[in-house]
Amino acid sequence: MKAALYRHTGPAAEVLSVVDVETPEPGPGEVRVRITASGINPTDWKTRTGLTGQEPDTFQIPHQDGVGVIDAIGEGVDATRVGQRVWLFLAAFGNRYGTAAEYSVVHADLAVPLPDDAPDELGACLGVPAVTAAHCLLVRGAGREALRDTTVLVAGGAGAVGHYAIELAKHAGARVVTTVSSEEKGELARAAGADLVVNYREPGLIERVQAFTDQVDRVVEVALGANLELDLAVSGAGTVIAVYANEPDDPVIPTRRLMVANTAISYVLLYGVPRVELADAVSWTADAAAAGALSPLPVTRYALDDIVAAHEAVEQGAVGKVILTP
Repeated sequence: MKAALYRHTGPAAEVLSVVDVETPEPGPGEVRVRITASGINPTDWKTRTGLTGQEPDTFQIPHQDGVGVIDAIGEGVDATRVGQRVWLFLAAFGNRYGTAAEYSVVHADLAVPLPDDAPDELGACLGVPAVTAAHCLLVRGAGREALRDTTVLVAGGAGAVGHYAIELAKHAGARVVTTVSSEEKGELARAAGADLVVNYREPGLIERVQAFTDQVDRVVEVALGANLELDLAVSGAGTVIAVYANEPDDPVIPTRRLMVANTAISYVLLYGVPRVELADAVSWTADAAAAGALSPLPVTRYALDDIVAAHEAVEQGAVGKVILTP
């Protein structure tokens, strides 16, 4: 099969190549997926550069997310899954066969059925961003039903996780306020269903959010240090701030203010989420997709041969989702 891979970490142009490798066979409990589109996340290029401290033992085909059709199964997998259209997540986690190839082999639980009428663009956009958003909304909570009539603050509503946090929260019946950095990104957040969109680069941010709500029940946070003053200004008893991204410098945590407010911070890294909690987030994402409640981000397409340019685009902060089509 044709695949993009790297044998050691470093800059995209220096380590990524597109080669022919042997098509993998699924082992017990695994499925093989013929990939029709591969989505690129920030963790994909960060792992490839070596920022996560992971070096390939022989080679690594990158990318955690993708969409395709199951064409082979391993022992113990239901035979009816052959021919099933699926979206993938965490495909390259502990596995050299990520989705930047014509085929990927993953554990059957990581291949989730995709509705027949959903476009490939949606399947390629889901995965890590949507499941992360779902877990941020569920962590320390009482389930998706408990989100009805609550208020959710989503930082960075035009990003991949932010986009799905808005759509999932709205699907659950919550009110959503979100922050963005430009009018272009504001349009994306409004299209996702946000009730209030505020440009955090403009004055009066805290006052505008406080005019919308006295207290939020949950914050889906991409930059805790930068946004802590806003988060604390609209937090109170029972608020959960779910942080899913790190920053160059660790923020100073105002323990007393959080304690007085009875507000909790939860840190979310999908790769270490307990299996039961991960399954809840995946199930909710799948149900929302089946209900038509989730939409793809604006997509920029690259051919597999152009993976270097695709990685560089994501590194430079491309808006929306960059995907490869093998």
